[in-house]
Amino acid sequence: MGWIMSEDKQEKIKKLLAMQKKFIALDREQGVEASEYFSPDDDSEIAGFREEYRDLAMDIVDLAHKDKGSKK
Repeated sequence: MGWIMSEDKQEKIKKLLAMQKKFIALDREQGVEASEYFSPDDDSEIAGFREEYRDLAMDIVDLAHKDKGSKK
């Protein structure tokens, strides 16, 4: 039996992958120090990145559990 992923989940995964690509490119171009990653300045290109990425990842986990009828 085939299983189709929800459009919402697909969009969140696409956004997560795009964020990964952008972060990797930034790191390769100029490097990202741990201090910048964990405590970026407000004007940093990665300001809010970690929190947004975490929230997207958790949304995807929640959707996966909902799809399977399981609990975290």
